[in-house]
Amino acid sequence: MSSNNVVIKIAQPYAVALLDLAKTKKVTGKVSQDIQSIQNILAQSDKLKNFLANPLKTVEAKKEVIIATVGDQISENTLSFLMILVDRKRIGMLDAIASKYLELAYQMESLTIANINTSIAFSPDQETLLTEKIKVMTKAKEVKLIIAVDPELIGGFTIQIGSKVIDTSIRGQLRQMASHLDVVAT
Repeated sequence: MSSNNVVIKIAQPYAVALLDLAKTKKVTGKVSQDIQSIQNILAQSDKLKNFLANPLKTVEAKKEVIIATVGDQISENTLSFLMILVDRKRIGMLDAIASKYLELAYQMESLTIANINTSIAFSPDQETLLTEKIKVMTKAKEVKLIIAVDPELIGGFTIQIGSKVIDTSIRGQLRQMASHLDVVAT
């Protein structure tokens, strides 16, 4: 079992617990906003991510940093949840837990997440057309595109929805041709 699978297995119950808490207190929208904000902060600061994952840092130090960093930006429910993660020494997995929480919250709202890697940025019209096409493909009520520009794709784009990947990139086509040539040559 890969370490990524282990992290996902550990993250799942925490994400479910946070979602249950948010549903019970009818604050799912606010908690989702908080989690997105936290993910954005973690994405911008490797230093913070490394600090929280460092087992040599004390629980108190981690709590102080969390309160100083996001304490005034998030709800009391989310802050309490983060403190529980620190106490249980799971705060290093915050990014995975946050991703799993958002995935579950979006599923609950019938929102499909599509991760798009593209060689060049899409125009608003292209984004709208792609969103509509993905809605038809997945039969989802809503689709959220998470777009990343990757010039190494050379041209085209890839779409990942859950475990399904659609690769229309030139890099993907070159890989496919190389794979086919390997099979023919042997």
